[in-house]
Amino acid sequence: MVLSETAESIKKMEIRGAGRIARAAVRALADFARDLDVSDPEAFKREMRGAAETLIATRPTAVSLPNAVRYVMRALDSFESVEAAREAVLARAAEFVKHSEHAIGWIAEIGARHISDGDVLLTHCNSEAALGCILEAHRQGKEIEVYATEVRPRNQGLITIRTLNDAGIRTNYIIDSAVRYFINDVDLVIVGADAIAVNGAVVNKIGTAQIAHAAHEARTNVVVAAETYKFAPRTIFGELIEIEERDPAEVLPPEEAARLPFVRVRNPAFDVTPAEYIDLIITEQGAIPPELAYTVIKDYLGWRIEEFR
Repeated sequence: MVLSETAESIKKMEIRGAGRIARAAVRALADFARDLDVSDPEAFKREMRGAAETLIATRPTAVSLPNAVRYVMRALDSFESVEAAREAVLARAAEFVKHSEHAIGWIAEIGARHISDGDVLLTHCNSEAALGCILEAHRQGKEIEVYATEVRPRNQGLITIRTLNDAGIRTNYIIDSAVRYFINDVDLVIVGADAIAVNGAVVNKIGTAQIAHAAHEARTNVVVAAETYKFAPRTIFGELIEIEERDPAEVLPPEEAARLPFVRVRNPAFDVTPAEYIDLIITEQGAIPPELAYTVIKDYLGWRIEEFR
């Protein structure tokens, strides 16, 4: 798949989930580097930067995308020839994809330890990491039951319940607005993340904040499962994570909207859950309280202060 096709697939949500998006972008960047026919090293670097910007612009909220692209692009910090730069890009891309795929397994192992036999879980949207924890707990023989939301307006919950059903896990499929109705039946909320700020706040699919608020009120623990590359380094200096608003047509058909001239459809794809509503963040490096998000950015993502200039 050429880079422009990958970018369009990410933008249209044909490729979904922060981890899948990051891996698709890195593979597209590698393919672009492999096929780039230039002889001047500076021209190679310039073309690669343009490709990186195209990919990053597709989904502004999911920081896994710029973090992944940045990881690959750091291969261009110093090089002597186009071929050397190309090989460096391909090597870093392969390294990122391998780590990303293994990260889900590591998160699943750690997350399953926090799920007890007999637990009733609630999950929202379609997170590889969150589902990995649930599936691993089931694989270990723990008797669990899951409440899964439908996730309007794109219905990602359908993907989740199919996965759970295929695994033989008893699942309740509920409308988004029924979370508070069922929250007292739930022992643990486990969700993924599209971005995590330095203060431990979590950006995830719209509705997550309301779920976390209901869980906090019910004294139900909330666990976030997320790879380290979903932490947002620029929030260290107060930069806000942009919340994507998607096409109103996802909510209201254009022909219907045309008959309602005084109605404006708002369709934010994500919301922000405050750190105080989150009990634990599980990464491939281990489980941390949200207030230690800074250590992930500093120690595992390797951002230096001068890079924020």
